[in-house]
Amino acid sequence: MSFEGLRVDTENFPVLKNDLIIRAAKEFLEVRKDHSFFECCKTPEIACELTLQPIRRFKGLLDAAIIFCDILVVPEAMGLTIEMNPAPSLPNPIRTPEDLARLSDHVNVNEKLGYVFEAVNLTRHKLNGEVPLIGFCGAPWTLMAYMVEGGGSRTYQKAKEWLYRWPEASRTLLAKVADVCVDLLVGQVLAGAQLLQVFDSWASELPPVLYQEMALPPCQYIAKQVRAKLQALGHPGVPMTLFAKGANSSLDVLASESGYDVLGLDSSITGRQARRLVGHKVALQGNADPMLLYGGQEAIQAEVKKMCEGFLEGGGGWIANLGHGVTPQVQVDDFRCFLESVHKYSRRNTEKAGGQVLSEKL
Repeated sequence: MSFEGLRVDTENFPVLKNDLIIRAAKEFLEVRKDHSFFECCKTPEIACELTLQPIRRFKGLLDAAIIFCDILVVPEAMGLTIEMNPAPSLPNPIRTPEDLARLSDHVNVNEKLGYVFEAVNLTRHKLNGEVPLIGFCGAPWTLMAYMVEGGGSRTYQKAKEWLYRWPEASRTLLAKVADVCVDLLVGQVLAGAQLLQVFDSWASELPPVLYQEMALPPCQYIAKQVRAKLQALGHPGVPMTLFAKGANSSLDVLASESGYDVLGLDSSITGRQARRLVGHKVALQGNADPMLLYGGQEAIQAEVKKMCEGFLEGGGGWIANLGHGVTPQVQVDDFRCFLESVHKYSRRNTEKAGGQVLSEKL
């Protein structure tokens, strides 16, 4: 295609009055341009900067920061190779119970994951008390699924085959992962994290009975062991959130037996429905659909209003949240509209309901 002869005036454009989206894109790209994703995770100064960017950009609209990292640092620390192509992949997955011997029997998290603790500590200082800092990890079932499948999957056939065919080996693998998760979370708290979250992204892939038999117990173990280890170290502990995505049929069990202070919700259940299931045993976190941010600001405002009303009418503690977070193509102004809408529609009853406003990683 040739543009020869195109008649345009490039000299007299009006001065741009709002260049926020351009500046935001350049800011992130400037940090990322010379580093791979995992290099960013493993370089405390870069991870700190990427954590702080949304806090600076949306000052006064975010109530917490979540450390820039990835759940797959755990299987990497256990001896597996992680690549981003661009989606995460594990070229040497665990295929049979015999492959468990390839995993480290004991992971020294200070040695293998010390960069996470350094990033948390640096970020906590750089935040200067403006908002709390969240540390996190993946849940054992979700991490196991990646370790067995070798990456993401549409069916999770290989990972679910493990649960059905080799249940005891599966429990062994889940327990190994859980132990590393415990130490990773404890280390983040000792480094300065003020809240913790466990992401069970593939909880929805399991039938309720199988989820409660196989995936839930290692999450319960994590909650119990993190608190016990912190107590033994003289630390008072921090609130803990479990986001078992799509495990809505188990919400009553999670509220009563999981050991977590907050349960995260995805957009497949309303705040009213969730509160009826859990009563007032836990706080709730959720539950806007991240794809809402592509629907235009009128739709964003309308859906946020419904979300806020549902949670506030149900009562109890509530943290506004966007599932797993903001996807890459979202326009900055639309994300700001989401945050401002949450503040607008939750403000009148927030104090009474104990609600807070929080968005996950940008």
